[in-house]
Amino acid sequence: MSHECFADEVAIDFPSVGRAVERMRVSFHGARANDVTDAPEPVRAEISLSPEDASRGLVVPLAIPVRALCEPCGGRGEIWADPCAHCDGTGTSLVQHAVRVPVRPGVADGATIRFRLASPAAGSVSVEVQVAVRPVRQA
Repeated sequence: MSHECFADEVAIDFPSVGRAVERMRVSFHGARANDVTDAPEPVRAEISLSPEDASRGLVVPLAIPVRALCEPCGGRGEIWADPCAHCDGTGTSLVQHAVRVPVRPGVADGATIRFRLASPAAGSVSVEVQVAVRPVRQA
């Protein structure tokens, strides 16, 4: 049988969406497909407060770095057959998500504030913020 009738056909290979599906699974369920018991590591950050701020409490603006799907490639890591230049083929990029962290009055040095960050671009992310109370240095 001759395949000459298909000689002018163009093969279009769509990139795999396996990595994007795995990231969605982790975002929605908090676990990888093969290991349901392992939760992703939380994103860790630190805030530094003066003793006065720690004693009266305040709301601290903070930028939390989270991994999000790369917009140019849609999380595939490639654009057609070429690796995505924006994410180096990983399908994700690091973005800063602005939050306002309430710190209760009387917070102690070394306290940890835990919360979940729900970001449309990155899904649900666990965050741990370490509080450091530092005396103000006199000049």
